[in-house]
Amino acid sequence: MDCGCLHSQLSTTVLVYSKGRIQPPKVRILRCNPQHNLSSLDSLKQSCSGVAVKLKFRSPSEKLHPVQAAGIRCDQPQNADLPRYYSRKEKKPFPIPIVELRRAARERMKNRLPKRRVPPPKIGLVIKGLVPLAYNVFNARITVINNLKRLLKVVPVNGCKWCNEIHVGPVGHPFKSCRGSQASKRKGHHEWGKAVLEDIMVPLESYHLYDRLGKRISHEERFSIPRIPAVVELCIQAGVDMPEYPTKRRRKPIIWTGKNEFVDADESDLPDPEPESPMPPILTEIPDAEVEPPSSAEETVLLAEETLEAWERMRVGANRLMKMYPVRVCGYCPEVHVGPSGHKAQNCGAHKHQQRNGQHGWQTAVLDDLIPPRYVWHVPDVNQPLQRELRSFYGQAPAVVEICVQAGAEVPEQYKPTMRFDVGIPSSIKEAEMVV
Repeated sequence: MDCGCLHSQLSTTVLVYSKGRIQPPKVRILRCNPQHNLSSLDSLKQSCSGVAVKLKFRSPSEKLHPVQAAGIRCDQPQNADLPRYYSRKEKKPFPIPIVELRRAARERMKNRLPKRRVPPPKIGLVIKGLVPLAYNVFNARITVINNLKRLLKVVPVNGCKWCNEIHVGPVGHPFKSCRGSQASKRKGHHEWGKAVLEDIMVPLESYHLYDRLGKRISHEERFSIPRIPAVVELCIQAGVDMPEYPTKRRRKPIIWTGKNEFVDADESDLPDPEPESPMPPILTEIPDAEVEPPSSAEETVLLAEETLEAWERMRVGANRLMKMYPVRVCGYCPEVHVGPSGHKAQNCGAHKHQQRNGQHGWQTAVLDDLIPPRYVWHVPDVNQPLQRELRSFYGQAPAVVEICVQAGAEVPEQYKPTMRFDVGIPSSIKEAEMVV
């Protein structure tokens, strides 16, 4: 039943007495009004699956006032707010507040709970069960990059020349949200240009560690140690073998000789390692000169769906790896370090870095710190540009998801709340002013 039927009138329900019995009421069928077509209810019409009308009657001794209730059952989830934006002067919040950590520590001391078992990465070992997952995350990242290079040939993406904001669509959005240099002279307007892959997939790099339990990187070693993408470094520490980036693999747990000192166990008595099952081949990125656009609309849709699947596989797998292999992030800048403790390089240039002598404020990283989603405005209709007065009605989505949706892929369920699919967009400014 269409949701437009809500605006039709219910007929009057009459109860008739006949010798102490109540005859069934006469209820007419709901009639839909075909002329009712408000644009602000378009999304409600599509998301509602039915209207339930319930009649409730009282006993003959009570007053005869039938209760008529109409309810709407919607399949789409309610709209959700985006993650809060933190300015450069604010420090990122801890994933778990310090108060909660102290309370949990006091509870352990009070109840004298036994210590948890030390996970293998803290004693120098690799979790063999997560090695296939590490290869899967590595290949999923390469798949997303290669597919985005091809999708950018058919889906236009604009980037501001003064700030890091991007917009997926033929023209940029009209919102005054530029925070770049001399933004006050432009009154917050953006100057749009063609975006590149690095604007969508933020190239976050971290130092490659030969021994993840070794000494921390000093300030003098900041130029002698190679830097690679943080997701790649996480996969290498989780078990991915790359000849160009060697890493130390232990077969026995380390032996602690002090609070921060340890020695490697003797592995000479161990037999030769048995050949393991072959791992999936490692994919490589396509050079920019060899990138070809999709040949047809069907291929574009399949490419977009494959990109969305690889994007979710990369994020879910990286989140699982981060629970066992710790990742640190600076609370003031986007610097990421994959390892038990952050490096000592004094290259933080965030707000008031002079007071910290350029040192980073390391804390536990979350998934969005390792793989930034880069939220952009969702365009409901590509042929109609966004209007500045209707900004509160538009939703947002990660740039990769928005590109795939405009290429023809279906919207994943977890992104529908932030894209505000349950919010109707008025067709004019006058209609928007009537919204309560």
